[in-house]
Amino acid sequence: MTGDLEPAVSVAGARRALATAFREAGLDTPELDARLLVGHALGLDRAALTAQSDRTIRGEEAERIRTFAARRIGREPVARIVGTKEFWSLPFVIRPAVLVPRPETETLVEAALGVVDAKRRQRLRIADLGTGSGALLLALLHELEGADGVGTDVSPAALGVARENCERLGLARRATFVACDFGAALGGGFDLVVSNPPYVVQRELLRLDPEVRNYDPKLALDGGVDGLAAYRRIAADARRLTARGAHIIVELGAGMADPVAAVFAAAGLAIRAVRPDLNGVPRALILRQAP
Repeated sequence: MTGDLEPAVSVAGARRALATAFREAGLDTPELDARLLVGHALGLDRAALTAQSDRTIRGEEAERIRTFAARRIGREPVARIVGTKEFWSLPFVIRPAVLVPRPETETLVEAALGVVDAKRRQRLRIADLGTGSGALLLALLHELEGADGVGTDVSPAALGVARENCERLGLARRATFVACDFGAALGGGFDLVVSNPPYVVQRELLRLDPEVRNYDPKLALDGGVDGLAAYRRIAADARRLTARGAHIIVELGAGMADPVAAVFAAAGLAIRAVRPDLNGVPRALILRQAP
């Protein structure tokens, strides 16, 4: 890495050295990345890092920090280096077969909780189409104690990660996982269907940030020639999957609200609302089955 660690460097010194190297490499959040990677290398949380800021780092600990720093400078995401990512304040295991959950996707959780607010204590059936790590489904089950759900994915490896996260979060009795293309193998009667489908236009794949282009699975990114391929498959099954009055909520890429809404309107779904993320980007399209 640029700006190697000095011999017998302190914890605080290691964080400063990594932050400088990351800043020189053009990374967006150098101080945060440095704190997370030094903490992971030493097995220390944020409070312990501060409390032990003067502790000297030597030997294997220093080598781990150097290795993590080199990987990050090579644009490997921090979540993939440490193997976990927080989503909706819950810890999720991250492996190569799944996307790293992003803060923008929490907009779908907020939207879902909003539309089912009056039914929070009722028994709800939820489907998460293209579940990946299970983040969406498991965040909702964590909030909705009366709900159960099904997550689907075409990737057996991704389903393995979702099941692992489900077990770790203590939700195994309320969630099942099915290998299929979106809702193809599911029956009907769901009260809520959510999905963060692949929506990157094929010609844009090579223009993505290296953290995404080189590390996220292409299967979870590639939305076809117009970015709408997955939405069409979901829309084709939406009415069959849902109970009367049910809601369908899908994630949107930037600038995709109108074309995605048109896909679902053509399939007979009513457009209820578009919810922006914290950056003001339209992110969650809320649809409804006819009551």
